[in-house]
This record gives sequence, structure tokens and C-alpha cells, in this order.
Amino acid sequence: MPRMDLHSTYPGIADLKNRARRRLPKFVWEYLDSGTGAECGKARDRQALDQIGFLPHILKGPMSFNLTTRFLDRDYPLPFGIAPVGMSGLVWHGAEQMLAQSAAEAGLPYVLSTVASQNPEDMAPHIGPEAWFQLYPPKDPEIRLDLLNRIRQAGFSVLVLTVDVPVASRRERQTRSGLTHPPRLTPRLLAQVAQRPAWAMAMARGGTPRMRTLDKYISGQQNLPPTAHIGYLLRASPDMEYLKWLRDHWDGPFIVKGVLRAEDAEPLERAGVDALWVSTHGGRQFDGAPGALEILPAIRAATSLPLIFDSGVEGGLDILRALASGADFVMLARAFHYGVAALGATGPDHVIDILKCDMEANLGQLGARSLSDLPAPIPLRTVAPP
Repeated sequence: MPRMDLHSTYPGIADLKNRARRRLPKFVWEYLDSGTGAECGKARDRQALDQIGFLPHILKGPMSFNLTTRFLDRDYPLPFGIAPVGMSGLVWHGAEQMLAQSAAEAGLPYVLSTVASQNPEDMAPHIGPEAWFQLYPPKDPEIRLDLLNRIRQAGFSVLVLTVDVPVASRRERQTRSGLTHPPRLTPRLLAQVAQRPAWAMAMARGGTPRMRTLDKYISGQQNLPPTAHIGYLLRASPDMEYLKWLRDHWDGPFIVKGVLRAEDAEPLERAGVDALWVSTHGGRQFDGAPGALEILPAIRAATSLPLIFDSGVEGGLDILRALASGADFVMLARAFHYGVAALGATGPDHVIDILKCDMEANLGQLGARSLSDLPAPIPLRTVAPP
């Protein structure tokens, strides 16, 4: 479908989300879209964004826009990238390659998960110079060293340590769907697959997805809770000494993902971390957390380190809200996976287009020609959508 037709048919992330839901088996949709508990944390992420507004600025004349941003001594054409999702290949066959290629062509970061359905070596032909690797921390020092060496050799330039998954979350909605890791196609799930022929045909080309990065370190059948996966057999719950070990053994930019306490910023800065990633894990880990954007200003006040923001972002206005509230860069995960599920290989490019166009439209309303011109945010009352 030509680009303009895509914008007329799918003008927003919500349109891609709706199409993705119609194309995915229910158990896959529940995996991608669900949070944990009653999903109040996921809702608070959205509410926190909706409570941030701006005052429009008039009579600014003709406008052109500069969305470039500098982050970790790199220049990016846009202030956002693609966050990691475990087992992206379950959402759509080849999802990791599609996402990485779109990011590389656009000059944006793409973050591969430790528990992706592709390993770093297979991703090497598809990534650009801004490929990052998200690490679920292995316990065994030899596995750690081997994995760091593998991602270096594959061309990943930034290491992201996820610290907000000390234990498996319950993710009740996902559990009720019948999904396990690795996926087992029970009669119930096969009935769902039969109703989604496009997904089934795409998946048939690659077989049942699995966490290929970990194949080298795992053998035999394992019995795990439905929301856990083989990564939990290898993984440590990291402490500060673990973090310092990683800092000593990784010679590139090093980011810590999952920061929600302002008092954690200073010790992380002293430990040599290059940036902090403020995130609630998309509401998938802990249902009692505040919205990530509620926390962001306090963390901004506590550190001079660059800050990444995610959780709840659904459009260009949300990106501007995060930047105006203290973030230096924004990451999106579900939005890009809605794009892949809705449109296949053209989906990530269209998501980038949607976000760019939305940012420019909103900057125009604010009389801002660049991200540095963003006005101070103002509080809004939360209004239920029509």
C-alpha cells in the first residue's frame, strides 16, 4: 500500500493496534498487550501522560521543523527508538529483522532482547550502527563473558541492563490465555491459530519461535511457571557489585533500564553508568507502581545523566510530553509491534512516519521549530476519551 494510503487508512497507532488485534491469535495478543495484576499500573502510565499538557502559541508564521537530537554523543534524526520485547518473533515471523532494518534505515536505535526469538549472530546482517542489546543478567561469569563477546562481535554498540525483573511477574491475563514458554500449541491455541490464517502462514515459514540466544547455554526440557521462561534458569537478580562487574567488562555505552527511584540515580552515576532508563516495564512487572511520567521529573532533578523514557507512549504528543518532563530520548515497544502485526515489514516504517508527523503537527501548535523550543508543560485534568 502506498505511503499516503497508509496514512489515510491507519493515521494513528490506535489504528495499527486495532488491525493487529484482528490479525493475531488471542494468546499472542494477550502476550503483547497485557500488563500484570489488574493492569492498574499500565493504566496509570497512560493517565500520567494524559495529565501533561502545553499552552499553544500563535502567530509564529510559516514553520519548518528540526527533530534531530543528540544522545550519548550520537546524533539522531528523531528523538525515539525501538525498545526490546522478548520473543518478538511470536508476534510475527521475522519481527526482529523487520524492526532492526527499519531502525537502521531511519538511523534510530533498535534494542534486541536477550530473550528475543533471534540471536545476535543472526541479527548482524540486519542491524545498523545504532543497535543496542538488552541484557537479562546471567548468573554464570563464563556465560556473561561469552554473551558480551557475542554481542560485540555481532555489532551491537550499547549495552542495556534490565534491573526491574528480579522475579517473574504473574501476568494473569497472559496466563489465562494459555501461553507458555516455549509455546505449546494445545487444541485450544490451535483453534485460535486457525482463525488467524495470515499469522499462521507467516509462522509456518519459521516454525515455533524460541529464545535462540540462550540455545547455547540450555539443554533438555525444563519445567517453569507459564509466565517464566528458560532465561530464568540462567539469570541472576543483580546487585551493585554485579553492575560494576558489567561496567568493567563492557567498553561501550552502558544503560540501566527500569529506574523509578530518584535516590538510585546518584549511586548509578558513581558506578559509571552512562544513562538511566525510566520505565515501569510497560506495566508488566508490578501493578502498584505510579505512572512512569509521574516519576520522571524527580529523577531528572536528581542526576545529570541522560534519561530515556518509556511506558504508555502512544504517539508523537506523548514523546513531546516526555521530553518536556525531563527525558532526553524516548523508546516505544508495543507501538512498533502493533505495526509489525498489522502491516508486516512496512509496519515499523509507518510507525516512524506516524510519530514524526504527529510530533511536527504538535510542535506547530506550540510555535516550536525544534525540540529545544518546547515550552514548559502544564498539568491537565484527565478527560475520558469519547
